[in-house]
Amino acid sequence: MPMRPRFYVESPIDAGLATLRGAESHHLQHVMRAQIGDEVILLDGTGREYLAQVAHLGRSDVRLTIVREEPVDRELSLRLCVGVAFPKGERQRWLVEKMVELGVARIVPLHTSRSVTDPHRHSPAKLQRTVIEASKQCGRNRLLEIADTMDVSEYLQSAPPDAVRWLADPSGTPALSGTGTETAAYLAVGPEGGFTPAELAGAESAGWRIVSLGARTLRIETACLVLAALVAAPGRTEQSR
Repeated sequence: MPMRPRFYVESPIDAGLATLRGAESHHLQHVMRAQIGDEVILLDGTGREYLAQVAHLGRSDVRLTIVREEPVDRELSLRLCVGVAFPKGERQRWLVEKMVELGVARIVPLHTSRSVTDPHRHSPAKLQRTVIEASKQCGRNRLLEIADTMDVSEYLQSAPPDAVRWLADPSGTPALSGTGTETAAYLAVGPEGGFTPAELAGAESAGWRIVSLGARTLRIETACLVLAALVAAPGRTEQSR
């Protein structure tokens, strides 16, 4: 059986009915050329996924009948948060896309002493669209959260003491995959110029481990990818049920 297309439903599902609007409605009608009776998968962004059937094609919306809820869980067994000094331009979108694919729950744009990109100048609407499209593609049914910008010192203090806390810097010890039985992981990646000595000292005093990702200089988004993969890799994805 061919894989059913996936769509994000923003409006609440009520009495077994769902409505797609905006970009999702346009894609279903004009790209997928949907017909009455076609079946699709809906995700609501909170962890639920549904098999639904097209019931009505309107000018600006599509109404669907819920056939059944699909009991699947593709999230990591630990909550993964990445604090990062955002890169420039299109690299932001690439970063967000890959964090969705790796199962990251939350991205926090960081303001650091050496930041060259204003962390407030990312486009929330465009990045949210990237989150939705990446979630549909990779099979996630819970949307990654893009948080408000935080100062790096505030972010370092916000991590629970019982969480994995890794900050990437060439001065650190080699990062090894696997994190034990912790239920949360907080990661930090700095700007192109790296963290300052004062920021590194603040991280260590807050209980963070400084980890090295190798001898080569990595782009911001590459460092995030490597660091998140090291945490997520050891079989931490719950199996679909």
